[in-house]
Amino acid sequence: MKAMTYVVLGAGYAGIHAVKEILSTFKAEAEGPPPRIVLVDRNTYHLRKVLLFRPAATGENIMIPLTQLYPEGVELLQANATQIEAGTKQLLYLDSTGKKGVLSYDRLVVAAGSVVRQPEANQGGMPLATPEGAMAIREAWQRNLKLAVLETGAEERDRLMTIAIAGAGISGIETAAELAHYVREDARQFGLDPQTVRIMLYNSNHRLFPDGPSKVGEKLESSLEDKGVKVVHGSRVVQEKSGTLTLSSGEKRPAGLCIWTLGLLPNPRLHDIGLPVDPQGYVITDACYRVQGMQGVYSIGDCARIVDPSSGRVDGKTCKEAIAQAARLGKILWADFQGRRAPEHKGYIDFFCFGLGPKQGMVWTHKWGLDIIMTGKLGWRIRQYSWEMASLIIK
Repeated sequence: MKAMTYVVLGAGYAGIHAVKEILSTFKAEAEGPPPRIVLVDRNTYHLRKVLLFRPAATGENIMIPLTQLYPEGVELLQANATQIEAGTKQLLYLDSTGKKGVLSYDRLVVAAGSVVRQPEANQGGMPLATPEGAMAIREAWQRNLKLAVLETGAEERDRLMTIAIAGAGISGIETAAELAHYVREDARQFGLDPQTVRIMLYNSNHRLFPDGPSKVGEKLESSLEDKGVKVVHGSRVVQEKSGTLTLSSGEKRPAGLCIWTLGLLPNPRLHDIGLPVDPQGYVITDACYRVQGMQGVYSIGDCARIVDPSSGRVDGKTCKEAIAQAARLGKILWADFQGRRAPEHKGYIDFFCFGLGPKQGMVWTHKWGLDIIMTGKLGWRIRQYSWEMASLIIK
């Protein structure tokens, strides 16, 4: 029997878990030769994207070499996909040297992920979008603190010590909490009063965490306030220019640094490589993650629109959904291999984790008709576990 070739496109959270599930499922179930598994990504590392605030706050490295995740049993190809030829089951690509290549597959899993939404060029500020961008943010606030030490004018010193975070989703919340701790620590070391550091979190909604009950948003806001973060509701940052914010209300406010945390968009190259996408740019799949009109091609994670067929609920774009989708994908691929009926997608339970600075966190889940909230160090341990599990640090 000829070994099957499974190609996984993308080494984000969905991609690395898809590889894990293919390995474990076929090792446990299959007789005959093990499948060939090829993981394709433009980088040689897995980026822990949900931790982008860490290099901005501490300079931490959040990249894990793929050779560390897969020392054996998986072929790693550093390349950019250029076209999927579903009729011939071939993936066309450009490798890291710019050379064209063709990779034949029996099954292709598209887990090309998402990109961080960027502000317009004239909006100013600094987006928290890449590790390099995060390090630039760190350098910017440290530079501002050094300038504040030398500044004799109280008004300008206050501006230099003000950080605005534009966007109050989970990324914005976690960034604000982390910076509130580390910027104040550095201010103290520079001989500045840490209490004069101002972290402003601008929220276009009227409360934090609109996906859950209001009491969770209230607890999050209370925790942030305890850490010195001021949440401004119903106010969107429109532009930062020359140290001045313009808000959606027309109000002007000074800020030494504006950090954009604007959420995610599906990978913009999905349509270009031949995949069917909906008006929002997400890959169109059925309830078994099979891509519409493309035999042998599947898609999960941030790049795909995954819908629970029983409830009509669209899956969220967080690590927990990607992990659950990958686990079900392993069963789907095995069922399709055997010609059996494959399991369909089921939505993930309501479960959200928030990091709230060093060794502090919050978890909310809704189960048995109850809202269960865990805070403090227990919330942080669960959040830390979720981060490590998502990146296969805990397997």
